[in-house]
Amino acid sequence: MDWPYGILLLVILMLAGVPLAASMLLVGTLGTATLIGVDPALSLLGQTVFDNSRTYSLSVLPLFLVMGNFVVQSGIAHELYDAAYAWLRHRRGGLAMATVVACGGFSSVCGSSLATAATMSRIALPSMRRFGYPDGLATASVAAGGTLGILIPPSVILVFYGIMTQQDIGKLFLAGILPGLLGVVGYMVAVRFSVSVGTGREIPVEPKLPLRARLTALRGVAGAMVLFAFVMGGIYFGVFTATEAAGMGAAGAMLLTALRGRLQVRRTVETLAETAKLTAIMFFILFGALTFSNYVNLSGMASDIREALGPLADTPLLLILAILGVYLLLGSVLESLSMVLLTVPILYPVVAASGFDLIWFGIFVVVATEISYITPPVGMNAFVLRSVTKTVPLSTIFHGLLPFVFMDFIRIGALIAFPGLALLLPMSR
Repeated sequence: MDWPYGILLLVILMLAGVPLAASMLLVGTLGTATLIGVDPALSLLGQTVFDNSRTYSLSVLPLFLVMGNFVVQSGIAHELYDAAYAWLRHRRGGLAMATVVACGGFSSVCGSSLATAATMSRIALPSMRRFGYPDGLATASVAAGGTLGILIPPSVILVFYGIMTQQDIGKLFLAGILPGLLGVVGYMVAVRFSVSVGTGREIPVEPKLPLRARLTALRGVAGAMVLFAFVMGGIYFGVFTATEAAGMGAAGAMLLTALRGRLQVRRTVETLAETAKLTAIMFFILFGALTFSNYVNLSGMASDIREALGPLADTPLLLILAILGVYLLLGSVLESLSMVLLTVPILYPVVAASGFDLIWFGIFVVVATEISYITPPVGMNAFVLRSVTKTVPLSTIFHGLLPFVFMDFIRIGALIAFPGLALLLPMSR
C-alpha cells in the first residue's frame, strides 16, 4: 500500500473515532504487510513491541508519571501560587503573573500540561475573580501557563520524541529549560500588555511585601525547588542518567509528600494505580507510533517528502517555516500528542538530512505544539478551562489568549534565529 493511501486510511479511522494508538497500529501493520508480506509484518510488529518494552530508557516514562502524581498528591500547587503572588502582588496584573509563574513551577515537577491547567485553574481562578480580573485574562493566564507543562522538564512529549528519534532524553530535558523560562517571561509580558490596554486597567494593586515576608513565602516551595534542582542538576552534571533521575525524582516526590503529611495509604494506592493505567495507555500509543514509523520508512514516504521539499533544502529557514506551517495547520484539527506522534516519524529524517540538530528540532516541535494547546478550534487547555469554569464562553477564553499566542510566536522566532537557546545547556555537559 503506497503511503498516500495509508495516510488517507489513518485519517478516516481517526475521524471515525478509532483511538489514535489503534489507528496507527492498524495502518502501520496493514501497510507493512502489503509491502513485505503478512508474516514478516507480524514478526516486525512483535519485535517492535518486544524490543521497545524491554528498553531501559523507556522506564523513564512511568517513573516521571509517578513523580508528577505524587507532587499533585502533596498539594504543593497552593504553596507555589502563594509564593509567586507574594513576590508579584505589587505589580499590576500580579495575580495573573503569579499564576503563570506557579504554572511554570508546577510544570517542573509535574510534566503534564492538562494536569497543570486543571490544577491551577481551581486555585487561581477564584482569587482572580475575587479581585475583579476579567474572565478572559484570568482563564487565559491559566490556559497559557499550563502549556509550559510539555516543555519544562520532565516532559512526556520530550520522552516520546527522544525514543522515536533515538536522542538523549537527558539532553532534551536540559534543552527545554531555557525556552521554558522564556515562555514564563513572555507570558508575564502578555499579562502586562492585557492589563495595560484591555479591560483590566481597574485591577487593584496590592502593597509590596517586605523582603522578609517574601522570603518566608518561599519556605513552602523549598521542597519542590530542591527536588527539581536535584533531578535536573544530577542530569546536567552527569551524576545520573535521565532514567536514574526519574527514579530519584519519584522517590523524592514520595518523600516530599510524606514530609507534608499527605502520604495516606488509600491516596497512595490510587496514585500508583492511576500511574499504572496511564503508563499502559502511553505504551500502547508509543508502540502504535513506532509501528506506523516502520511503515513510513518502508514505504519511502520520508524520501518522497524530502524530494518534494527539495527546493527548500538549500534554504533551511524556508524549510523550518514550512514545517511550522504544517504544525499550525494540524494543530487546528489534532490533539497535540497525536500531532507529534504522527509528524515526527515523517519529518525528522528530512530535518536530519538538512543538517539540523535533532535536539534543537525536538524543542522546536514542542514549542510549536504548545501553540496548538491555546489556539482554536481544538485548544485543549482552553477546553479544560471551559469545563472548570462552565460559565465562561470559549470565545472569551480564546480572545484573552491572543497576547499569549503572540508571545509564543516571538519565542519560536527567537528559537529559529538563535538555536543556541535550546543547545546551550546540553553543549555544556
